[in-house]
Amino acid sequence: MRRVTWVVAVVMCLALVLAGCGMGKKDAGSIVKDLDHVISKSGSYQASGSMILNTGQQPQEYQVEVAYSPDHFYRISLTNAGKDVTQIVLRNEEGVFVLTPHLKKSFRFQSDWPENQGQVYLFQSLAKSIIADKDRQFTTDNDAYVFDVAANYQNEQLSRQKIWLNKKTLAPKQVQVSDVNKNVLVQVNFTNFEFDAKFDKDYFQMERNMTSWNLQTLPTMADVSVTDADHPATGGKSVTDKNLSATGGQSDQTAGQAQSGQKATATKSGLDTTKSTAAASKAQSIGIIEPSYLPKDVVKQDITDMKLGEDAAVLLRYKGKYNFSLIEVRPQAKSVSLQPGDIVDLGFTIGVLTGDEKKTLTWTNDGVEFRLSTGDLPTNEMIKVAMATEGQSGK
Repeated sequence: MRRVTWVVAVVMCLALVLAGCGMGKKDAGSIVKDLDHVISKSGSYQASGSMILNTGQQPQEYQVEVAYSPDHFYRISLTNAGKDVTQIVLRNEEGVFVLTPHLKKSFRFQSDWPENQGQVYLFQSLAKSIIADKDRQFTTDNDAYVFDVAANYQNEQLSRQKIWLNKKTLAPKQVQVSDVNKNVLVQVNFTNFEFDAKFDKDYFQMERNMTSWNLQTLPTMADVSVTDADHPATGGKSVTDKNLSATGGQSDQTAGQAQSGQKATATKSGLDTTKSTAAASKAQSIGIIEPSYLPKDVVKQDITDMKLGEDAAVLLRYKGKYNFSLIEVRPQAKSVSLQPGDIVDLGFTIGVLTGDEKKTLTWTNDGVEFRLSTGDLPTNEMIKVAMATEGQSGK
């Protein structure tokens, strides 16, 4: 009897020793199964934190708020800490909205976002990237599990990501996304994460998030798309097209037709200095912002002053291996309904990509709305050009 008792005692001691050596700890496979179970429950969550971007000349910090409901409704708020500017992305039963409340600007379109693309601040995106990467690397760090996995984002510069998960809840604590040289380009620090969060009935509604803004009806993007083929050389003339809306794309009416019968003044460098246009530009503080990056074998063709409705704007055209145009305008407060499209995370702001053969990427930064339109520029190059406008001062 004593021998049996002694054997049991030895076995228990060995079990304790092995557990102390780590044999009782969870491995990556079991954690992945738990993670898969968590996201399959489709429960709500709410999170907040900060995001630091090192993709430009200077680091940019944003305050991030994320909310998700089991109805697959989303609300993401991104606030630029330095500029005190907030942009909100909503998904509800009416579609997807990109809101800029301080400008009273709204884009509405139909999209599968974010199911069709990852976002570094969304729990589902992080969990799915861990589950999908069979070559995932795993370690622990105090109270966190750490996974090193492939990054799957629209920005091709983002190659890999390290994700810290709370050991008890599997909630994300931190994310670092790096390029192929292991330079950290994006870092998200979650300061709060709550599963099974409760929301007001109208929490995901556009009206609540815009606050005291009156919705206006404008042409749809499908009616007013823009491509370089639509704009032959204008000889430096000022262009006014009544078919253009301040938040839609450019119409199929050519620049030459739009200018028919109007008096214009040719100037140096192809830039029109017609008094009325110049005055409007000055009043609206419109400067010409040129991207610091261009695809190889692409050069600037010309710059043209124009008007979109009552708003002064500039049209920059580029040609070469790829051809595209960039419209810049500081529009009045308006809303627009777009054709089916996708959200594009530009880091410093959220863009909307619409069109198929003729694509238009629209985004707002510092009160200026940009619309990059093309028939042949690849989407990844469109993103690079768009990101290269950040930090560029108006000329």
